[in-house]
Amino acid sequence: MPSVVLDASAVLAVLNGEPGADVVLAEIDNAVMSTVNYAEVASKLIDQGQNHRSAKETIFRLGIQIADFTLPLADRASALRSSTKHRSLSLGDRACLALAERENCIALTSDTTWRDAVPTIAVRLIR
Repeated sequence: MPSVVLDASAVLAVLNGEPGADVVLAEIDNAVMSTVNYAEVASKLIDQGQNHRSAKETIFRLGIQIADFTLPLADRASALRSSTKHRSLSLGDRACLALAERENCIALTSDTTWRDAVPTIAVRLIR
């Protein structure tokens, strides 16, 4: 059972050796990530020059559980739009928050705009 849900920024911190990577690595064995955030990370790796297969392998090597973005998660992510719009939270951000809520986990991110964005969902900044 996961204890944290990873935002794309948290995974990219690990892959790019950025500040906060140590926070993510300490939790990575008990982490889950939405397929939406998986697509975000893979896309960034492709932008950095990896091909799709290599990007996929890079992500899977981390051992993070990947959770399908189901209709109930999509419904919750869309419902979060009205209460988070003023913070400019993206679909990927809301997908991560919806998964954290469903799993009753802490969402790990580097995005400071998430702080107290949804009072019922725990968020931990990695830096």
